[in-house]
Amino acid sequence: MFCRNVGPVDRALRAIVGLVLISLTVVGPQSLWGLIGVVPLLTAFLGSCPAYTLLGVNTGAGDDRAA
Repeated sequence: MFCRNVGPVDRALRAIVGLVLISLTVVGPQSLWGLIGVVPLLTAFLGSCPAYTLLGVNTGAGDDRAA
């Protein structure tokens, strides 16, 4: 269903950024804007980014799209 287009380094960075943003809802400015961190965390977990699909970007090692 989802085309995996996010590589391992990109996934790790997305997970870190997502967790940092989500932590802002608990510490720091404590606003709900930190919930934006759910997006990079979800794309890291799924290994697929809808924006990358639209732009034709693939940071994975191999291209698993159908030829």
